[in-house]
Amino acid sequence: MMAAHVEITRTRRDFLRDAFCGFGGLALASLLHEDAARGNPLAPREPHLPAAPAKAVIFLFMAGGPSHLDTFDPKPLLNRLDGQPRPTEFGDAKYQFIQKGARLLGSRRKFQKHGQSGIEVADLFPHTARRIDDMAVIRSCHGDSVVHSAAQYDLFTGRVVPGFPSVGSWVVYGLGSESQSLPAYVVMPDPAGALEAGQPMYVNGFLPAVYQPTMFRGGSRPVRNLDLPEGVSPGQRRETVRLIRELNEAAGGADDELQARLSAYDLAFKMQTEAPAVFDLAGETKETHDLYGIGAGPTDDFGRRCLLARRLVEKGVRFVVCVAGGGAGNSQWDAHGDIEENHLRMAGRTDRPVAGLLHDLKRRGLLDSTLVWWGGEFGRSPEAEGGKGRDHHNLGFSMWLAGGGIKGGQVVGATDALGLRAVEERCHLRDIHTTILHQLGLDQDKLSYPHLGRKERLTQVQGRVIEQIV
Repeated sequence: MMAAHVEITRTRRDFLRDAFCGFGGLALASLLHEDAARGNPLAPREPHLPAAPAKAVIFLFMAGGPSHLDTFDPKPLLNRLDGQPRPTEFGDAKYQFIQKGARLLGSRRKFQKHGQSGIEVADLFPHTARRIDDMAVIRSCHGDSVVHSAAQYDLFTGRVVPGFPSVGSWVVYGLGSESQSLPAYVVMPDPAGALEAGQPMYVNGFLPAVYQPTMFRGGSRPVRNLDLPEGVSPGQRRETVRLIRELNEAAGGADDELQARLSAYDLAFKMQTEAPAVFDLAGETKETHDLYGIGAGPTDDFGRRCLLARRLVEKGVRFVVCVAGGGAGNSQWDAHGDIEENHLRMAGRTDRPVAGLLHDLKRRGLLDSTLVWWGGEFGRSPEAEGGKGRDHHNLGFSMWLAGGGIKGGQVVGATDALGLRAVEERCHLRDIHTTILHQLGLDQDKLSYPHLGRKERLTQVQGRVIEQIV
């Protein structure tokens, strides 16, 4: 009788509460079914555009902002006006630290023509200059911010604020991964420390968490705990991963973070059982080590990371970032105090590894399918800061692209006679992004994701493909 009495006195609130749980179960089952139908979110996908030349990207990020005036954009007039005020006809520029009345600073570097193309390159890069015919130098880049953090967000995400997906995450979202035992998107930071924009510039933003990057460490062991623990067999580890998957799915497997965690566990297991050889550079010849400057003092660290980048794309990794510069100020290309000391040191660390990477990719037949991108978040000012340094400068600076179907041995655009601003064939950072996507076969309009009621994309407003180099 008691049971009957309880059944009779159930309220509508009780009924809706219990029914809601049932509806929730049905919804969860539906979502799980949809997830199963989708399959592996990192499975390789066909590009939007047919016959795309590039399959992978290596971004050589020169953090802090290398000076275009001392690397790839010679300015004889700037040298002639060294120590004088900037002529008024060149207009004004917004800086962070340069004081009113600052004087122009000529470059102390020597420029020389290289290769069949005869492109002028500064003596900071004697090794890279030998590869100039593989490179398209873009001298007319410009961005939206003169502040490190905002400019770094702009460089990676197409926005000057955090919270948006990086170009690496967008590429993996569009194309998936060709490797089942390595991450699709890898970032190798400089061991000197974090940058002003921090990890948010590299991450997936509002894209599903499975498209986030995997951060590698510097040194000889870029991934911790890669070996199986002592006494644990591959079969035992496989059973552990299976149990974790079952527990997570029981807790609600359609959740984005849970799915990303499951993918991470699966990937970690595969890396422990299949990938250690990729990180073992000892198997490379001495000639290859010498090519990258491994074991040669200042080039050893960046050389190791460039060689690892080649080995990663060789195994199907889609997007790799190698960062040169980290920590505070002068340990980046951020030459506020002394442009000569800073750039000689930073170029001394990177020139040989960069040239070695291009040569190694080409001789292995990988350069045609691997797009190599070199540059920083901005350039440096024509005016002197504190007498010997240069301030941040976003109005005109240089980058270069090589491989991946890029037509090398040419220069795109120009800055004015002082290098103050881009004036010919101006290329915004979104144009660089659009060109990279195009070479990978991705249409900037089709590569979109619904977020807060609108279709978001990397290029925000329409970017243009730099037709001259593709």
